[in-house]
Amino acid sequence: MTSESTLRFGAQTDEVTSLLRIVNLVRTGEVTTRPEIGRVTGLGRGVVTQRVDQAIQMGYLGDGVFGASSGGRAPRTLRFRAEQGRIIICALGALHIRVGIANLDGEILDETHQYWEIARGPQETLEVVMTRIDELLDRVAKVPTWGVVVGVPGPVDFESGSPVAPPIMPGWNGFDVRGPFERRYSAPVWVDNDVNLLALGERARRRDVNADLIYCKVGSGIGAGLLSQGRIHRGANGAAGDIGHVKVAGSNAACRCGKIGCLEAVAGGWALVRDAETAIHEGTAGASALGSNGKAITPEGIARAAEDGDPLAITLIQKSARVIGESIAALVNLFNPGVIVIGGAMAAAGEVFLAEVRQRVYELSLPLATRDLSIVLSVNDAREPLRGGAELALAQLFEVTFPRWFAEGLPSPRSVTVN
Repeated sequence: MTSESTLRFGAQTDEVTSLLRIVNLVRTGEVTTRPEIGRVTGLGRGVVTQRVDQAIQMGYLGDGVFGASSGGRAPRTLRFRAEQGRIIICALGALHIRVGIANLDGEILDETHQYWEIARGPQETLEVVMTRIDELLDRVAKVPTWGVVVGVPGPVDFESGSPVAPPIMPGWNGFDVRGPFERRYSAPVWVDNDVNLLALGERARRRDVNADLIYCKVGSGIGAGLLSQGRIHRGANGAAGDIGHVKVAGSNAACRCGKIGCLEAVAGGWALVRDAETAIHEGTAGASALGSNGKAITPEGIARAAEDGDPLAITLIQKSARVIGESIAALVNLFNPGVIVIGGAMAAAGEVFLAEVRQRVYELSLPLATRDLSIVLSVNDAREPLRGGAELALAQLFEVTFPRWFAEGLPSPRSVTVN
C-alpha cells in the first residue's frame, strides 16, 4: 500500500474519522457500495466519492463487480484489499507448535504443525517457531507482514508481551517474546494467553462480535478466556481467567505452580494421569485398559477411553468435570455469560465430561444467570487458535491503532505503540 496522502499522523480530524470509518465498513462487509456508505454514514454523495477515492489511492479499497440495479445504473461494489498484507500467527502449547499465515480478512492461507516441549525454553523454542514461519512465507505471496500474534500456555502481561510466572514454561518468566519477532519481521507483535486466542476463534466461528462468552480449556492444565461484549477481558495484569490455580476446598494436592490444592492439581489432565497411574499401581483399576498396551497414559487417552466406556477413565473424567463445573459456576454467577465453550483434551470425552459440568453449573449458579445459558463442546478444530490470533491482530490493527498508522499505509512497531 502506498503512503502518498495529505493525511498525516497527528490529530484525528473529521476527514480522517470518516475515512477510517468507511474503510472499516467495507472491510467488515457492512457496506459494499458508495450509496450504502452514504446511507449508513449520513455523508453527502460528493464527500463519499472523495473519501472512497482517497481510500483507493491509499490502497485500502478497490473496485469490485457491479451490484444489483434498483432501476438506474448498477452501482460498482467496493472491496477491502485483504491480499495486500499478511498476518503471522504462532500458537504455542505445552507439547506443540502451530504456525499459520492469514490474509487481512483473517483467512488462513497456510499452516504447519510440529510436536515440541515448550519447557525447552524461549530461545530454542522461538528459533524453531521462526524457522517454521520462514518456511510458510516461502510458500505464500510475497507481501508485507502487517502483524504477528503469539499465543502461549500461561499468563501474559499484554502490554509488555512477556509471560508472567507461567507454571509449565520454565525460563519464560519476563522473557521479551515480542522483541525477536519485531526485529525479524519488522511488524507489530502481540503476545497473549492461548485460551484468549481460542475464545476469539470461537467468536469468529459464531460471527458474534458482541458475545458474552467463556472458553474453558481443560487439557494438561486449565484456563479460561473471557469475552465481554466481544472483547477479551484480561484484567489489570493479564491474569483474568486463570482458574486453574483457584483453591479447591479440602484439597492438599501439590500443584506445578508450587501451591497446594489448585484446581489444576485436582482436575487437570496431568492430575488425571497421576491418579490413573496411582490406581493402576495400587491394583484398584478394575477392568480398565488404561496403560495395558505399554504406552504412556495421556490426558487425551483418558478422555478417549472414557468415551469408549472404560470404568476407571469414566470415574476420573466425571470427578474432573464435577470440580471444574463448580469453578465455572462461580464464573457464571460473577460474569453472567451467554455461552460456555468447553475445549481441550478433556473435551474429547464428549457428553461424559459435559453432562457433569452442566449439572454442577446449573445446581450451583443463580437461576437468572443460567436462564439463557448454553454450555457446549468446542468444535475441536485445530485451526481455532490460528483464527483467533488473526482476529486479535485485526482488532488491534483496525479498531485500536488504525488512526495512528493508516496514513503511512502499513503498520510498524513504532506506529502502533503508545509511548
